[in-house]
Amino acid sequence: MGQNNVTLLNPIVVSLFRHHLYVSSVYWIIAIALLVLLGATFARRLNTFNLSRAGLSEPRSRTILRIGFGIIWVFDGILQFQPSMPLGLGNDVVRPAVAGAPSWLHPLMIHAIALWNAHPIDLATGTAWIQVGIGLALISSNATIGRYAAVVAAGWAALVWIVGEGLGGAFASGSSILFGWPGATLFYCAAAVWIALPQKYFADHYSRWTLRFLAIVLLVAAILQCLPSAEFWHGGNTNALTAMTHSMTQTAQPHVLTWVVRHVGDLAGTLGGGFNVIVILWLLAGAGGLWYASTHQCNWPIVAVIVGAVVVWVVGEDIAIFGGVGTDINSMIPIALLAYCAGPALRSAAPLVRHLPEEFRSSTGAVVAAFASGMILFSVVSMGIASVSAAEPTLFVAQNGPAAPVNTKAPVFTLTDQHDQSFRLGEHKGHYILLTFLDPVCWTDCPLLAAQLRQVRAELPSSAPLDIVVVAANPLHQTLANVRHFIKIHDLSSVRDFYFVTGPTPKTRKVWNRYGISVTNEPGDVMSIHSDYMFIIKPSGRLRYVIPDDPLPGSAGQDSSVSELMNLLHQAGLS
Repeated sequence: MGQNNVTLLNPIVVSLFRHHLYVSSVYWIIAIALLVLLGATFARRLNTFNLSRAGLSEPRSRTILRIGFGIIWVFDGILQFQPSMPLGLGNDVVRPAVAGAPSWLHPLMIHAIALWNAHPIDLATGTAWIQVGIGLALISSNATIGRYAAVVAAGWAALVWIVGEGLGGAFASGSSILFGWPGATLFYCAAAVWIALPQKYFADHYSRWTLRFLAIVLLVAAILQCLPSAEFWHGGNTNALTAMTHSMTQTAQPHVLTWVVRHVGDLAGTLGGGFNVIVILWLLAGAGGLWYASTHQCNWPIVAVIVGAVVVWVVGEDIAIFGGVGTDINSMIPIALLAYCAGPALRSAAPLVRHLPEEFRSSTGAVVAAFASGMILFSVVSMGIASVSAAEPTLFVAQNGPAAPVNTKAPVFTLTDQHDQSFRLGEHKGHYILLTFLDPVCWTDCPLLAAQLRQVRAELPSSAPLDIVVVAANPLHQTLANVRHFIKIHDLSSVRDFYFVTGPTPKTRKVWNRYGISVTNEPGDVMSIHSDYMFIIKPSGRLRYVIPDDPLPGSAGQDSSVSELMNLLHQAGLS
């Protein structure tokens, strides 16, 4: 009976993730990219499918927006390559956001966490490659591929903003733009929508409506900053910014960044409300200035917002990429990029001049766009398939390590089953055996192990030749009444070919010892303390696998355990 041994950098999971990320998925991406290139060649579109003639007259603001957000998407994708992502994103990134989300969104977010934990390798791999693919497609194509990628980017960003960020904490108490409100992916989504629209519509409307959108965001942010509940009016260490900077600087990061962030946080605590007044004035000036700049040739609001955004990104958001589970660069840089591209200076600027020969740009860009398409298609398909497939055994392996393959004769025993009938291990010829040891009065691990047995049997055909055998493992409480009560309360009576066997303590202790199961009782405790193992025995009577099974709570942990047990049963020969 143990504890949760799963750590973010579990070496087995990290190894599985890296192999899937850098080997298995890369083969698929290359294959898809070659098919895309082959199709473009046959369609005689190889030199045009990623670049359009109209793209030569693409508004400069759209070009910078497309390439700028493309770089951000690639960078965010690279962050997803961090080895802590499979086991960290669901519980350490999404789960904390549940508290700040509206209550009606909680079930969806909790389901998303469970789905991620059930498929951490597949979903982490897909999440990494789809973002890199989106970024490369935006950078390399101002034509159809780029617009399709922008549509995917808008959908993916919206999904992350709603499910992964809980609407960016927009309705959470104490929300502040200094700490990432209203969520970076909201701005990713806004940029993607504009890039997906026709160039003429972009040229006619982007500047005005984006500046007004950002003005509203900054105005609401100023109002939130004024609220006493945000605790920015406090002095000393109770100031919200001071407390946050002290927390953020505990993360491993460059010393110079730690020094800057901590000193600014201390300054906020020293000034108390005075520092918050400065922040509010910046937000109000930015809001008013951007609204004014939407219809006038006025550049100072753009400069003010960009400078302020960079300062907040450093001191309020701590650059947002350290700690091992950083998923994006947070909201300030996207705000600055949107504002710059919408500014009057670019509103009527001439398109960027292309210095490289058209043939070189077209052919090279086609290759990049093809591989970007491969990344996106691979990710969408693989994540879709994973979402409707059985859980990965990843969590189980992270908790328990791999099963030990063996090939020895299984110790045979004869005990009494729940029907008060003599049961001899292996008495059903041609049957595989899944054997384990449970305490009939346990209320911690044993019910979880019983649920695994029940689910394994449910996933097999009724005709599958499998005996599920449980040996009682509590010298103080292993009567037939104890066994029958356990079967009843854990819904095991309907499990086909299920045998919960017991007997006098000397006989059961002999069985425990022959299978290496330690069973002890602490004074005053009802439950026993025993080893959690399962054993797979072939019809020949040979012991095939010894499986450590310290169960994890929650549906994802249980599903992962069942997947591993099913895999091992099939590898042992059960069809």
